[in-house]
Amino acid sequence: MKYRLVREVAEDGIDVSVACRILDVSRSGYYDWRGRPPSARAEENDVLLKQIQEIHEQSRGTYGWPRVHAELQLGLGVEVNHKRVARLMREAGLQGLYRRRRRGCTIRNPADDLATDLVNRQFTVDGPDRLWLTDITEHPTAEGKLYCAAVMDAYSRRIIGWSIAGHMRTELVIDALGMATLRRKPDKDQTILEDYSQAC
Repeated sequence: MKYRLVREVAEDGIDVSVACRILDVSRSGYYDWRGRPPSARAEENDVLLKQIQEIHEQSRGTYGWPRVHAELQLGLGVEVNHKRVARLMREAGLQGLYRRRRRGCTIRNPADDLATDLVNRQFTVDGPDRLWLTDITEHPTAEGKLYCAAVMDAYSRRIIGWSIAGHMRTELVIDALGMATLRRKPDKDQTILEDYSQAC
């Protein structure tokens, strides 16, 4: 809203009359708007924007709206439309970094030894944290490809750890396993199974 922009530039030292003239709003209308209490929607946006700014800062300014939206939903449990996140970031001047990547897919080296399948494709267990399943999914976005590594407990079928990044390096999976370990603190009698399937 233009009145909010007037208030922001006025707080930066710009004269209100100048800001109103540039933004093509009346001073009387602006002062009338200032006298109203903020709407519930505006208060929600203020809280949401603070969460967005924290996520953006923690990513060192690299996350765009797709990754910020994913962190809000997966990390904080905030149900919000992605268009709202994109709009708030745009209004706040927050942008992610886009790095163009070559086309292609990751293909396993056939010379590498595969780990033994300790569960023989049997995913039924008698308690939590006995068997964890991991996988990486690829998600095309307007800012490039986004990868999500997830760890699922085979007993509860719940996602207990995840990591989101613009790459498929080892730390993507390590971060997801680290989150799962910190949250569940499993004992040593545990099996972690990776999905070896691949697609181009």
